[in-house]
Amino acid sequence: MNELFSLQNKKILITGSARGIGFILARGLAQYGADIIINGTTAEGTDKAVRELREEGYTAYAMPFDVTDSGAVKDAVQRIESTIGAIDVLINNAGIQRRHPFTEFPEQEWDDVIAVNQKAVFLVSQTVARYMVKRNRGKIINIGSMQSELGRDNITPYAASKGAVKMLTRGMCVELARYNIQVNGIAPGYFSTDMTKALEEDDAFTAWLTKRTPAGRWGDPQELIGAAVFLAAKSSDFVNGHLLFVDGGMSVAV
Repeated sequence: MNELFSLQNKKILITGSARGIGFILARGLAQYGADIIINGTTAEGTDKAVRELREEGYTAYAMPFDVTDSGAVKDAVQRIESTIGAIDVLINNAGIQRRHPFTEFPEQEWDDVIAVNQKAVFLVSQTVARYMVKRNRGKIINIGSMQSELGRDNITPYAASKGAVKMLTRGMCVELARYNIQVNGIAPGYFSTDMTKALEEDDAFTAWLTKRTPAGRWGDPQELIGAAVFLAAKSSDFVNGHLLFVDGGMSVAV
């Protein structure tokens, strides 16, 4: 395999990877040689994902912990570093969505969105980066969104959290690049997932989306793997502070 894109024996922690896009990324990166550390909120979910990957011949480990709990994050990262090995790549993928009109948005649901989508990126990145700084190497990939740049009805807290992820990516780059740590982001457009199932089943929305997107369709989550491989591998060693949009051209169209 071309060493530019090889992830052979790289240990990659992916938050929120027991299912959905996180699990798709886990499998995709494993295909390039990575050892995957699956994170989720429950042992049942992470164990199931690990079994599936191992049955396919990949190396995977389960590490359930709450990404919004600083104590749990520190304990889990320490366990990974001491029992599995040095974390070469961190992918901050965990995220949630809640939908309400802005004037009716419940405060608790605002707090939940910000905690998972924004605060957790800070907590996990800070903890992992402390180890990476000592080794003078590492890569951190933050999963942003189209809403890192654009707003939409009923998801203002989500857009605010993903806008913050964009600026966390840039700020972390400025502070960590001197330690040979690359911090970049991936901003998916509209992909067919469990989170977007209601929108996908809305014929009017799908018609609007396909007209609005130059590629003329929903994205397939498998199409995010290439961007993740690029940003996790040697190929991106001088790419830093970048937000890579994978959106079929939607963000540049008027």
